[in-house]
Formats: sequence, structure tokens, C-alpha cells
Amino acid sequence: MKMGFRWFGEQNDPVQLAEIRQIPGVSQAVTALYDVPVGQVWPKDRIAQLKQAVTSAGLGFEVIESVNVHDDIKTGQSGRDQYIENYQQTIKNLAEAGVKVICYNFMPVFDWLRTDLTYQLPDGSNAMAYQPEMLPDDPNELIHQIMSGSKGFEMPGWEPERLAHVQQLFAKYRHVDADQLRANLKYFLDAIMPTCEKYDVRMAMHPDDPPFLLFGLPRIYKNRDDMLKIEQLYESPYNAFTICTGSLGENPQNDVPAIIREFVQKDRAPFIHARNIRFMNQTKTAFHESAHLSSAGSLDMYEIVKALADNDYEGYLRPDHGRNIWGEQGRPGYGLYDRALGVTYLNGLWEAIRKNQ
Repeated sequence: MKMGFRWFGEQNDPVQLAEIRQIPGVSQAVTALYDVPVGQVWPKDRIAQLKQAVTSAGLGFEVIESVNVHDDIKTGQSGRDQYIENYQQTIKNLAEAGVKVICYNFMPVFDWLRTDLTYQLPDGSNAMAYQPEMLPDDPNELIHQIMSGSKGFEMPGWEPERLAHVQQLFAKYRHVDADQLRANLKYFLDAIMPTCEKYDVRMAMHPDDPPFLLFGLPRIYKNRDDMLKIEQLYESPYNAFTICTGSLGENPQNDVPAIIREFVQKDRAPFIHARNIRFMNQTKTAFHESAHLSSAGSLDMYEIVKALADNDYEGYLRPDHGRNIWGEQGRPGYGLYDRALGVTYLNGLWEAIRKNQ
């Protein structure tokens, strides 16, 4: 297992690479060129600069999160072929820099959704939360809600220049149901997979977050059945998944350890996001992010790590959303301290399980 840590770059992340390097067990910086407009080719010189920053700090540059997919591809618009060609070139450019895995998603309009970015917890920390009763009817109001809670940080998937045209975005998806969205994904995969196979770069699709319908928009990666359908769109280990324990775990019907076992055994899970959540009501429709420990949340992190260890997992894993603790005023969900504690906890589980096998 290769432990990574997400980094949003020198201009937009208060967490420094030197600090990440000091977390025991972390060998990879999971990062991206966040300022390149969606759909444009990532320039080789910019990739080289990013790699130099990461490797000079003593970290690996093997996982990119994310190369976002243009909405024209997701909706099947006439201009998608040019955007796909640009995506292929970006894959080539990243491969030349040593990248092995690209995390991406195929979510309509919103890459992820919460109703509160700074929900106060009883211990005095704060975390992101989703409460359906707090979800506004107007998507514009939701955008304002997210932006006002972002503490001034640009949130990936919520870029202001893109969401300024949210009504046009919704109009693009008006006639796209789940079957059509899946067909558009197949068109995308059919085009890029030969490039991935040639240059040895695995695409790892991220689950819908949360994994249920919102604002009438289609969702196609919510559970195991969806994963099987995506797997069959292009039969290749390069058509793979990011298994996000929190995203899938937000639906209590998903058996996350079983999903991990199945898709790791099939070599379809090169990237794992390990995080915990705590359900906030009896119906398990509301949740907040929690510390990574099993006792802190509603997911059994021991069984999740055991599913990886039992299958000799050799892919990439990073701690995901945590709390902001000890007075930290950084990016919501991505503070340094709680994620560093998460790394320590996950590595401790891994070591104990492996030594007892």
C-alpha cells in the first residue's frame, strides 16, 4: 500500500509539502493543476513544475486528483470530441511525468455536495455535513451556501466561473437520464482507454457524493451494481475505480468492505479514499464527516483496512475528509492535523492486521 496525502498547490493550500513529508508513512502527494480550465490540455511545462515541487519535497508524483471531465462530454454535446482529444493529450503528458493513476468523476453539475462546511461537533471541532432538510430548492442558493462556507478557498468542483452559469448547466442535463449518462461515459472510455493502455495510466472513477439523486440529476456510480455496469463498458484494468469509503458509506445499504474485497481482487481499485462518517439521524439520511477511527463514526474502518490487507493491496490510499481541529482555520475538510491523525490510525490498523495474518 502506498500512502498519499492530497495537496491543493502552493497558491491555494495552507498545508505545505514539507509538513506532509513529516507525516510518518506518507510517500505520495496527490495533487493536480487546479487552475487549468476544464477541458484544456495540461501543459507539459506546468506538469513538470508541479512534479518538481512535489519530488523536491521528497514525495512521489504518481496520482493525480483530478483531471475533470468537461460537461460537454458528460452530456454528449457536439463539441465533446475536441475535449476528449484534449483529455487524451493530458493523459500522455502526465504519463511522461510518471503519473500512474488519474482520479476523475462523471457527476453532473456538482462534483460533491454538502449543506454545511463547518458543522460544529460536540468536541469543539468542525466538519462538513449533509442534512437533506437543509438542502435549498434553488441550486443558486446552494452555491451561495457552499461559497460562503468555503473560508475563501476555491473548492474543486465548485469553481465560480463554471457555476456562474449553473442554469445553463442544468439545461444541458435536462434530457440526460442515467442510461444516457452511462452511454456518454462509454463513449468517453472507448476513446481514452487505448491511450491509457498504451501509456500505462489507470483511470480511477470516483463515486457520486452523496450516492443518491439530487435536484433530479442522474447518478451512475452509487453502489456495487453501478460499478459492475461501468466495468462492463470497457473491459480493461485501466477502466478502474476510486473506492471512496465515505461516499459509498453514505448509503447504509452499501457493504463497503465487501465492495473493496471484490474490486481489489479483480484489480479494478488502484486508488482508495479512506474516511469515516457519522449518521446524524435514525433514518441514516443525514451525516457529518468524523475522525477516521471506527469509534468516531458509523463505518467499520478496521474491516475496511482488513479487506485491503487480506488482499495484499499494493495500490494507493489517502486519508480523506476530516475535521478541522486544534483551532485550525484551513480548507474545510482538508485540514492538516486530523488527516495526519488519520494516516497514523490507518497505518496502525494496517500494521496490526498484517502482523496477525
